[in-house]
Amino acid sequence: MRKAIISDIHGNLEALTTALEFTKAEGIEQIICLGDIVGYGANPNECVDLVREHCTVVVKGNHDSATTDGEDLYYFNPYAKKAVLWTKEQLSQRNYEYLYYLPLKVEIGDYTFVHSTPKKPERWNYIITEYDATLSFANFQGQACLVGHSHLPGCYGDDETYTFKDLKLQNGVKYIINVGSIGQPRDGDSRLCFGILDEEKKDFSWIRLNYAKEKAGQKIIENGLPSYLADRLLVGK
Repeated sequence: MRKAIISDIHGNLEALTTALEFTKAEGIEQIICLGDIVGYGANPNECVDLVREHCTVVVKGNHDSATTDGEDLYYFNPYAKKAVLWTKEQLSQRNYEYLYYLPLKVEIGDYTFVHSTPKKPERWNYIITEYDATLSFANFQGQACLVGHSHLPGCYGDDETYTFKDLKLQNGVKYIINVGSIGQPRDGDSRLCFGILDEEKKDFSWIRLNYAKEKAGQKIIENGLPSYLADRLLVGK
């Protein structure tokens, strides 16, 4: 089965619809979402609706949690905090409850799906270095843990390999794979990013697609959100 693994949509409807159109055209059989459906972008309800419709497995991200759980916003920068408070006012009751009850981690066969880290995901720590990855390998079952959160696509293996190119999962090696961000890439590439996992072939590949960034940014500004959130879409930072 080929699965699309998406993450960090952040209310970016233009990016999400582009990704969904691609998965449909490619005949992808299942879509899994690793959280942060909302935050930053101008279309939180529309994005939650599409995730509800198209994703069979969804886990909670820190922006989803901050919007619904009353989580302390101390660690959020001023732009993120303003977006969270705005998103709270926009969410329908149905979508609010949906985000509230999302699980933090899901394990299916050889794969673990989580937004942040497999150990204590509610702490919202990041895996952005080899050392971070080393601390996490013992905290999930199976061969691979798929994460989002940092918006930085890449893969760490416990055989000391690192890659951000298409990957062949090797027997006896554990992997932590960051699928990147649909709605707010931060690796210097402004194209949306997500992953395709082929369970039969044990392949993982990253997909990069152009989308209507200017339109997504303009809606951010029109809704009174910080222009910085629109500007960064254009540069992928």
